[in-house]
Amino acid sequence: MPIKGHLFHTIIPATMLALAIGLPSFAQDGKLALQATPKQAYVFVDDHAVGVVGGHRSLKLNPGEHKVEVVNYGFTPVTRTVTITSGQVTNLEIALEAIASTVSPAYGAITIEGASRGAVLLNGKTPGFFVGHGDEFNHEWGWKQELVVPPGNYQMTILEAGSGNELWSGPVEVPANQRVVVGVPNGVRKTVPWPRGEKLSALPRFKVGSASATIAVAKPTAELSANAAQVNCGDSSQLKWSSTDAPSVEISAVGAVAPSGDQSVQPKQTTTYQLTALGPGGTAKTSATVNVNTAVQADLRLGSPEIRYKRVGDKVVEESNAALNWTAANASSISIDPLGTVDASGSRTLPVTPKKTDAGPVDETVTYTLTASNACGGSDTKTATLHIVGLIEAPATLAFNSVYFPTDVPTSNKAGEGLVPSQQLALTSIADAFKKYLENNPDAHLTLVGHADERGPKGHNKDLSDRRAEIAKNFLVEQGVPADHLDTQGLGEDQNLTADQVKQMVEQNPELSDEERQKALERLQTIVFANNRRVDITLSPNGQESAHQYPFKADDFATLVNRNGTTKEIVQMAAKKEKIEN
Repeated sequence: MPIKGHLFHTIIPATMLALAIGLPSFAQDGKLALQATPKQAYVFVDDHAVGVVGGHRSLKLNPGEHKVEVVNYGFTPVTRTVTITSGQVTNLEIALEAIASTVSPAYGAITIEGASRGAVLLNGKTPGFFVGHGDEFNHEWGWKQELVVPPGNYQMTILEAGSGNELWSGPVEVPANQRVVVGVPNGVRKTVPWPRGEKLSALPRFKVGSASATIAVAKPTAELSANAAQVNCGDSSQLKWSSTDAPSVEISAVGAVAPSGDQSVQPKQTTTYQLTALGPGGTAKTSATVNVNTAVQADLRLGSPEIRYKRVGDKVVEESNAALNWTAANASSISIDPLGTVDASGSRTLPVTPKKTDAGPVDETVTYTLTASNACGGSDTKTATLHIVGLIEAPATLAFNSVYFPTDVPTSNKAGEGLVPSQQLALTSIADAFKKYLENNPDAHLTLVGHADERGPKGHNKDLSDRRAEIAKNFLVEQGVPADHLDTQGLGEDQNLTADQVKQMVEQNPELSDEERQKALERLQTIVFANNRRVDITLSPNGQESAHQYPFKADDFATLVNRNGTTKEIVQMAAKKEKIEN
């Protein structure tokens, strides 16, 4: 049937339109006055096929918003939202813009019979797949009215004008240079040769005459690329695509997309993104692959695999630090046991303390385990083992006794004399012990406090006590004790021990027999004097003080205890000292 005979039917009954778009017809409906070019354009209202515009058309619509789509193959479709007011006319003018590009061979053709002005759609059921209406494709004689398509398989849908009901839908196979005749409602009726197709060159998309129409449908095109074809886990690649003649475009793993655009993707594994562009003229497919490196590369190292440790009592005297270094590439989660979560690369100095706490040799290992993983399933584990060797010693102690002097020595003119042999031996023992103590306690000091018995003037006693402290210091220095670890002080007769204190010390002296203890107590005042001719020793910083245990068993006891003192005895003491030194 010629197109010309149908272009003047521009008004659909209100009841038919209301049925077509699923809306009741009321007296208070409004009206849409639509003008559109080209006049062959087709109108859809709220996704329902209404019919050919014919240049201008009046449509009854219920009040409210409506979606109006005006389409014509070979032109860019236009969609508008209009608001209809009850009892009023809403005007809408649309001029479709022609697509200038032509369609290239090869071709096949479709003739449609019995579709009147039903909307013809290929490969989809939305207005974007509209290619024309039945009256534009209904004969192949004289004035040609034909639908020209690329050879291929199509899913055709024909919707009734006005109601939008489906008149027929089914597959149509169109061979090259063949014409397929489709009858509504029965479907494909025949396929016949179409020799004219071989002679056709490039065709415009839309060409109509007074009683002729040729609509050439273009095959879709599609392009897809990824700016980074190789990424690490967690990194992004930018997809960029374009398509033509395809109202439906999808990218696998992304979903529906605009005909052209770009989008960032962050695949967790190697992914091939396939773009499918579907249009009335068929399907175009293309793909781009983004390769994902899921492997994690980790490294964990110790600066030295072995460290030394030494502790004396509670004091650590030797401790090496372990330097732990690590890297983890292509990882989003990194931890080191027992340190916890760490950055992707780093270094840490580890002060290591052994688990052993009691005295004895130390021989332990500590294992550090790095675990790195990413969201793509990659993981790596590395270990580093630290060997701790050393020793824990019991706390160092000093057992020392106060040093005692004969009466009134050293004298001012012989300040270097006065230490009897037994007390020289006592100081030698103290020097040896203190030098060893200093190895682990380098801040230790000895304070030598000189005393004198109460006889004699105070000034004399003070000077005497100073000389006693000084001679003890000098002797210790001679034995190798650093002078800067020795302090001296003279108290004279201040802070003398009382008779009761001395008596108690005698009674508790474990070296004395009962008989010896009794004899000492019978001479208590002499023993009190003897106990106060001394140098006390204090160890700092712990405050340990020398014991007050008088040397009753010393070979030179008689010299020490003599309350009068004699020059002869002093000379003898000096001779003995010289003999010892030589």
